[in-house]
Amino acid sequence: MKRNFLFSWYQTPRGKLLQELESAYIQRSITVSCQQTILQIGGLGWEDEFVDCTLYKYYTILDAKNLGYGEARKIQAKAFSLPLQSNSVDMIIVPHLLEFDTHRFQTVREVERILKPEGLLIVLNFNPWSLWLRYQYLWDKKLADSWGGHFISRSRILDWLKLLNFEVTVSSEFHLDSVHSTHGKFITPTLSLSSTAYAIKAIKRRYNLIPLTPVKNESPRLVLINSLNPSARITKHD
Repeated sequence: MKRNFLFSWYQTPRGKLLQELESAYIQRSITVSCQQTILQIGGLGWEDEFVDCTLYKYYTILDAKNLGYGEARKIQAKAFSLPLQSNSVDMIIVPHLLEFDTHRFQTVREVERILKPEGLLIVLNFNPWSLWLRYQYLWDKKLADSWGGHFISRSRILDWLKLLNFEVTVSSEFHLDSVHSTHGKFITPTLSLSSTAYAIKAIKRRYNLIPLTPVKNESPRLVLINSLNPSARITKHD
């Protein structure tokens, strides 16, 4: 995992704008209770800008290099092998980690495993078709040398989540001065060239199958009303 490109990008003028947009976006997205468990996979160092760790005592940052805000709870571990129980986390945030993870699909599987049913997942990635990002990558030697990942398209993330029975509810694009969001059936796999990054919100769904018991007797049966009460007697009236 090599995320130096991410931290170098945040030092550029456009990167600082993206950081502000993502910080505000994550802050708005944290809607669970303070008593619920929130896991962030991949430390950023500026988590205090979008979450109050003294209020959200169960906010935990998991990072292989122990990166992240100093006052937050931390777990040092690999993302593709999470040392957490299944169905134990209410909300998971994955900010720009999958692009630098060689075991990215296994990481998504692990996320699905530890997330509770109806739990919320937020994924942030760079837009692989961004003209700004490509320009910065090609012309900035420092960024180019620090790059050690692989851009992931939104369509691929959507396919992975669909395969793991996630319902994608909102998809957002980060432009230089704004965030554009689409909901539900209006989400398309393509991204605009002007957006620098994108975010996806999804809910882990679990559908229980109702077993069908075989019918033992398919022939209809007629039951007389009086047969339901053996003590009943037919009285003849004159």
